[in-house]
Amino acid sequence: MNGIAVAQFAPGPDRDANLAVMRDLTATAASRGATLVVFPEYSSYFTPTMGPDWITAAEPVDGPFAEGAAAIAAEHGVTVVAGMLERAGAKAHNTVLALSPSGERLALYRKLHLYDAFGAKESEWIEAGEFAIETFAWAGFTVGLQTCYDIRFPEVTRALVDAGADLVVVPAEWVRGPLKEHHWRTLLTARAIENTVYLAAADHAPPVGAGNSMVLDPMGVELVTIGESTDVAVAFPSRQRIDDVRTVNPALRLRRFGIRPL
Repeated sequence: MNGIAVAQFAPGPDRDANLAVMRDLTATAASRGATLVVFPEYSSYFTPTMGPDWITAAEPVDGPFAEGAAAIAAEHGVTVVAGMLERAGAKAHNTVLALSPSGERLALYRKLHLYDAFGAKESEWIEAGEFAIETFAWAGFTVGLQTCYDIRFPEVTRALVDAGADLVVVPAEWVRGPLKEHHWRTLLTARAIENTVYLAAADHAPPVGAGNSMVLDPMGVELVTIGESTDVAVAFPSRQRIDDVRTVNPALRLRRFGIRPL
């Protein structure tokens, strides 16, 4: 069986140290049966406050962080999804890479909705990506990519599902705060239920992130969840589960509205 792992850790400002943690977590995930490992947003570089150092730390999508993540994927024979800071002129892109078991790039997604909320201003340093559907094939599933704050916009997940995604991965840095863990769990669960898909969300571990990385099934059941620790959790999605849920709840077939970018 092919497992999907959410790998939760708290990235810091040292790229090589972050890659070392990712390598250890990937080894653990692979030993538990995972062939797809999802890491958080900003796995390449993170500090609690955004500033000019973030722009300095941004790299090309074929730079040292991407090379390191590709090497990890190849070393363990797994698909790796991870967030990074991508160089983009005067700002940076909040980018997610999907890398094959041979280290080849499968997909690249640049965050659409920037976190200009709850007192934060991500757009001061990050350039939003253009609307694009990014998917790749894994173990009989079509995997769609989105990032963190995107989960508050249900049309993003629905657009991926319309393009064939039946498993959506969500690298995130969901900041802790009043009711934020409640929002995280509620929004992830809603996206899984309304689209009858699997959803795997990998967050930063505290103290800045909320933790609670999880994999949900098409009925919104939390198959595995990590609390506050640095760890991996592995679930084993099933095509039959999707088919069974969509027979009972044919919401996608019964819908009467489409999705288009503004």
